[in-house]
Amino acid sequence: MNTLLKLTLSTLLFFSLCFATGCEKSASDKAEDAVEDAADAVEDAADNMQDAVN
Repeated sequence: MNTLLKLTLSTLLFFSLCFATGCEKSASDKAEDAVEDAADAVEDAADNMQDAVN
């Protein structure tokens, strides 16, 4: 019973650590998101300018 308890606790600790560290975005992921957002903003601005011309 003692071994089963240790195994259960260590498994819970392992999965909680994986979950806690897996939720953060890395700096490169944040930079990639910023570039995509900037590209979307430029595309939206170009579409708005095209609509204003027509």
